[in-house]
Amino acid sequence: MQSIEAKNFINGEWREAASGERLSSLNPADTTEIVGTVPDSDERDVDEAVKAARSAFRGWYELGWVRRAEVLDKFAQLMKRDLEEMARLVTRECGKPLNEGRADVVEALHMAQYAASLGRMPVGEVIASEIPEKDAYIRRKPKGVVGCITPWNFPVAIPLWEMTPSLVSGNTVVFKPSEETPICGDFIFRLLEEAGMPRGVVNIVHGIGEKAGAALSEHPDVDVILFTGSYEVGKLIQRQAATEVHKFVATEMGGKNAVIVLDDADMGIAVPSCVISAFKTAGQRCVSSNRLIVDRKVVDEFQERFLRATDRINVGNGLTDDVFYGPMINKAGVEKYHLHNRKAKEEGADVLREGGELEGLEYAHGYFVKPFVYRMEYRPGTFCLREEAFSPHVAIIPVDGVEEAVAVHNDTDLGLAMAVCTEDFRKMRYVRDHADYGIGYVNLPSIGAEVHLPFGGVKGSGNGHPSAEGLLDAVTHRTAFTVNHGKEIVMAQGMSAEV
Repeated sequence: MQSIEAKNFINGEWREAASGERLSSLNPADTTEIVGTVPDSDERDVDEAVKAARSAFRGWYELGWVRRAEVLDKFAQLMKRDLEEMARLVTRECGKPLNEGRADVVEALHMAQYAASLGRMPVGEVIASEIPEKDAYIRRKPKGVVGCITPWNFPVAIPLWEMTPSLVSGNTVVFKPSEETPICGDFIFRLLEEAGMPRGVVNIVHGIGEKAGAALSEHPDVDVILFTGSYEVGKLIQRQAATEVHKFVATEMGGKNAVIVLDDADMGIAVPSCVISAFKTAGQRCVSSNRLIVDRKVVDEFQERFLRATDRINVGNGLTDDVFYGPMINKAGVEKYHLHNRKAKEEGADVLREGGELEGLEYAHGYFVKPFVYRMEYRPGTFCLREEAFSPHVAIIPVDGVEEAVAVHNDTDLGLAMAVCTEDFRKMRYVRDHADYGIGYVNLPSIGAEVHLPFGGVKGSGNGHPSAEGLLDAVTHRTAFTVNHGKEIVMAQGMSAEV
């Protein structure tokens, strides 16, 4: 397939980086294929994009909610038109199977549709005043320039989780996509331009995180940073923003998620839920579950059925039929997988499936690995049971009852997603109320999202400002506005009407 030569989009113009340098994006299933090249941008390009966004802010804000929403609705229609082309690009650039590529784009489409619908929804509240002659309101107003920094594993959905709520509420945007999937970002911006976004309202700056990403997060004229990615980078951005009075940061930083399987679980639900939670996208989702916490009364039956299902998983190029998961994103992802597997063995794991890299001609130029499955008795502070693996690396952990299951679940510094499989509403309720999570599921996998619900975590998984529906509070101010309709209010405070 032909390689795409993308550019930055700044102030309505397609531009090369100031450095003149370019980066290549490779297909992780076949690294001999260059999906495309993009500018290797630095602080000069970021500064131009932020200036453009700042200049465009007032005009975009003054269009009003309905007219801004109409632009987003046109963008959504263009996404519908190009859905299959976008899905295949997602699969080529980030490696996940085509059905997941389609799901990524459909999720993005839903987000654009949801954001467009907000244009005709209430944008504030009328509040009763203490004084009858006063009207009091709470109104949402945009914060200004929003910087969006997103990961590779959902290269269409997550950018639109962040950008579309920001745009419909009146903010302007500077977007830095992952350097692993920049061509997906380019596709999004081609459609935004076609939809008629005014100059400077949306800007894309390509490049690596250490240069372009850092320049965006540190820029003094950026009002909000929306970041989805690693815990280490998220905390760094939070610390940087803490030195600036006006800058707000919303972060979503991954998880060490789990599926809890209780003694009354329906194995016909529990086993496929765990396989999907552990291995979809090769375990490279922030909501993937590396831990399967299983009641000891049923752990042997569960383990047997889970391993049978795992052995049937087909790993390969996502453009091939019947592939369950594709490659790791890059060599660093494979090395992290090996690290977690090695640590599990060092910490006493009973290895049930050895894992390792796949061999053979069809895997020769990709980052393909097999499921690594082990059983381990719970011990506090264990590295492999507490740290995010972001790979098809999964532990089966026996426990005694729902209370111990929740205690084991909570023994991590992260708290993004979890699922529980049970037929007992009392046990479900205990998990709901005592587990640490931002997104919870019952008799379902731990993966998935709906755009009209908040998506984010607690503890080290985020700072309480989730994406999707929950993002509006991060990108708008809730302002108070009070109107006086009577003279008596002012006069009662000691000023005469003659002053």
